[in-house]
Amino acid sequence: MKTISKIAATLALASMTSPALADGFTLTSPDIAEGAQLDSNHVFQGFGCEGGNVAPALNWSGAPEGTKSFAVTVYDPDAPTGSGWWHWFAINIPADATGISPASPLHSSVTELRNDYGATGFGGACPPEGEVHRYQFTVHALSTTLELEGNVSNALAGFMVNANTIASDTITAVYAR
Repeated sequence: MKTISKIAATLALASMTSPALADGFTLTSPDIAEGAQLDSNHVFQGFGCEGGNVAPALNWSGAPEGTKSFAVTVYDPDAPTGSGWWHWFAINIPADATGISPASPLHSSVTELRNDYGATGFGGACPPEGEVHRYQFTVHALSTTLELEGNVSNALAGFMVNANTIASDTITAVYAR
């Protein structure tokens, strides 16, 4: 009940304010590039797709003052579901972090939500054959750490992340098979 009260209070506060996005907060990656096709390492293994199902390394810089944590999301707005497809949702990345890498485990404070494949963690690209889909890799600098459990929906987590974002940056990669 305590968590629900905190969520309700945050929802009420969020409806009265809008985040100011800070200049200079930048997302980069040695593995993906804006508008470029994803490598097979970042493609799902299953559902007819053959890939490594490994998240790309992501690096960020220029976090604004007041950043208390980061969230990373990977979202496909082109999925034929009516609500897109969540490939990854990680929250409570420590404020002193400057990136994440598949070579290093995530910090113990990080909560990864279930992706739309039904698994926790990163789930790679896998659009229907013949379709080009966009994959939005976004890092959010948050004004708080989120008190959400790992079983919340991506929609609720998305609302909470957006309500507490003080800066964000996105790399949109594509994939077709």
